[in-house]
Amino acid sequence: MENGSAGAASGVTFETLLVDVAEGVAKITLNRPRKRNAMSPSLHRDMTRALALLRDDDAVRVLVITGAEDHFCAGMDLKEFFIALKDNPAEYERVWRMAVEWRARTLRNYPKPTIAMINGFCFGGAFSIVEGCDLAVAAQEAVFGLSEINFKLFPGGSVSKSLANLLRPRDALWYGMTGRPFDGRTAEKIGLVNLAVPKAELEDSTMELARELAAKDPHAMAATKEAYRMSLEMSWDAAMAYSFAKEQELVVRQGDAWKSEGIGDFLKGKFKPGLESHDAKVGQG
Repeated sequence: MENGSAGAASGVTFETLLVDVAEGVAKITLNRPRKRNAMSPSLHRDMTRALALLRDDDAVRVLVITGAEDHFCAGMDLKEFFIALKDNPAEYERVWRMAVEWRARTLRNYPKPTIAMINGFCFGGAFSIVEGCDLAVAAQEAVFGLSEINFKLFPGGSVSKSLANLLRPRDALWYGMTGRPFDGRTAEKIGLVNLAVPKAELEDSTMELARELAAKDPHAMAATKEAYRMSLEMSWDAAMAYSFAKEQELVVRQGDAWKSEGIGDFLKGKFKPGLESHDAKVGQG
């Protein structure tokens, strides 16, 4: 951990990550710049541990994931993951499951908002980091690519599922079958990221978004994420019943604040919910 850290993750250091907590935002930086921040077995172990610690850290309300120097993540470390472990199938399977778990399930079900900040190279397995996060902001100059087809493979692990979840069929198959790279502007156009900005503005734009989310009620934020994710797999009637149950749960967790304070302060003219956040305007912590 670096300066500003507190709570459950205080004082923890990682071999392949840098973690900084400030103003309710934890920035996790993949820190293997000589390898373009490719994901090694050690990085998967570090990310698994870091996400677990930050989940329980009361000082953290939003996570931002990025990469060191001029790279986001070049995907899986081909030598350390595929070659070094090829004669150890049990360890390969263990690391493979860990690699899939934190990107495909832990991030997707994380109770706090997560943002991918793509500052440079984003290839292969890194697509699952981007898709696993709730939101994504990229540098216009960032370079994306699904290069697996170029070395006789396909987007394996969680990557094909990530493409199916996020992209239109034509786009997913175009880039998966050609292996052609594309930039942040195209990533925004096809819906892989929410926003692409000049690289010089990336940090400020992403952290401004993170602080905006951190200022909102954390219980409402978690419910927003969960209701969306779960509704994707439900029938209409099941989704309605689930939404009603989550609403009652929110009443208990907040002490009925969304009615007494959220709606109540609106009726008193203290803020305009269509234009501003209650917590930021009225000052509720």
